[in-house]
Amino acid sequence: MLGYLPLFASLASAATLYATHYSGSVYTLSLTQRNGKYDLSLASDMTTCGGMPSWLTLDCEASTLYCTGRTLYCSDETGDATTNGTLTSYAVGKDGSLRQLAKVVDVGGGVHSVVYEGDDGAKYIAIAHYTGSAPLQILRYQTPPGPLPQQDSSHPHQIILDPTGSFILVPDLGTDQVRVYAIDKQSGQLITCPSLNYTPGSGPRHGLFWSAHHSHRDGLRIRKNAAKTAPQTMLYTVSELSRHFHAFAVSYLPSGCLGFRETQDFVPYPGGGVPEGASLAELQQAGSNLYASIRSDHAFSGNDSLATLSRSQNGTVTFQELTSSYGLVPRTFVINKAGTLVAIGDQSSSNVAIVARDPASGKLGDLVANIQVGEPGKPGTSTGLSSVIWAE
Repeated sequence: MLGYLPLFASLASAATLYATHYSGSVYTLSLTQRNGKYDLSLASDMTTCGGMPSWLTLDCEASTLYCTGRTLYCSDETGDATTNGTLTSYAVGKDGSLRQLAKVVDVGGGVHSVVYEGDDGAKYIAIAHYTGSAPLQILRYQTPPGPLPQQDSSHPHQIILDPTGSFILVPDLGTDQVRVYAIDKQSGQLITCPSLNYTPGSGPRHGLFWSAHHSHRDGLRIRKNAAKTAPQTMLYTVSELSRHFHAFAVSYLPSGCLGFRETQDFVPYPGGGVPEGASLAELQQAGSNLYASIRSDHAFSGNDSLATLSRSQNGTVTFQELTSSYGLVPRTFVINKAGTLVAIGDQSSSNVAIVARDPASGKLGDLVANIQVGEPGKPGTSTGLSSVIWAE
């Protein structure tokens, strides 16, 4: 007699996430699901990545569609233009565990990074330094700052890789520009192109590309057989200071640089105005939807918000709804590859909230798991939870 049990009724699935805290720690989180219920727990924590770990970038060595090796990079926000910070790399084990590979001195104020490729599989990492003002090779910025107190100098806030893997864009909150660089594939060096300029006082913070061929969020790897041209490419950005969402049609110019034509400019919030003291932070995309985090609007019983936006086939974006971030100051959030879950990193409440997402409609649903990670921070300061990513 051959017996069997209906294993599908009790099978559990698991996912790993990593989070950083400004106190000097990198956390490994485990999300498990059993019988339709989720549990988010702390698997391990490390005192590492300098004094102020701020951002994580996961690089995948790909063989066809599968990862054969993964490296995690952690940027340290310690320091400024005259005081160094660090960059730390870790090998990611099959079980999600981290083993430090290297720690190097870097320009201070690292807040974001992306890995990109050159010829013959060579890899490079570009880092945005909020106070050090230097991505990759040290490119010092001399552009006069904007008119607001937060714009005392150049403040690069993000590194964006275009869908072809040939250009890097750097939103500069301090000078009201998105700086544009062409990648020299042979050397990995960046070649300066004309910047995309914003209205003074805008403070562009984060953005992403969308194209008819494929979307590209920071950290998403381009396959070697990807198209070298990207027709119908759009750039979407959010500005921290003006609280506006911008859309641009992107063209690939014969000069070897990019052209931009603004198609939309609006405030992604009910009534067309964000509450006093609130600001836009992160921007993500999945399917035909974009999502922006709203810090300090306190719209949900004191908790802050995520704005859901819908994108039409012609690239036009419309506001859909607000949902809770289930915490305070959602500095960062990420959508898993399946498009079914959103991990929200709430900085000041220092929690990671996992929210359900319907891949078909793009709607965000209920809170399915939540965990406190380190000590809470103080709004308006570099304290609390600084980033979260899925290990995929």
